Amino acid sequence: MSDYLKLLYHRALSAGDPALLQVSFDAAVLDRYRERPEFSVIRTNTAGRVRKQGGWSVDFGIAEGDAIVHVSWQYVEHSLPEDERDHWASHAAGVVSENYVRMQMAPGSCFDDGDVRTW
Repeated sequence: MSDYLKLLYHRALSAGDPALLQVSFDAAVLDRYRERPEFSVIRTNTAGRVRKQGGWSVDFGIAEGDAIVHVSWQYVEHSLPEDERDHWASHAAGVVSENYVRMQMAPGSCFDDGDVRTW
């Protein structure tokens, strides 16, 4: 993990402010905007922007290999229109424990996740 990412998480956790935390998406999330003339999608080597003509825009980071883009929670919350959020959610990417996520979504539910052991 880069020093900048460590610093970003340190600041977010210390301040209790998730605004800068990054949410990752498959780069295919941008395909629908490339296909429509009212949108522009531009980039440099490591950052880009999707912009609706006369409307909203969202800046994003481009991870190594161009397969993943990432956006701060702040941009999702304040810049991405509600009617676009389902589309972005359908392209969510990241390495997580699916069972843990299920546990977070249904607290108190029972999940068979193997024997408890020390680590």
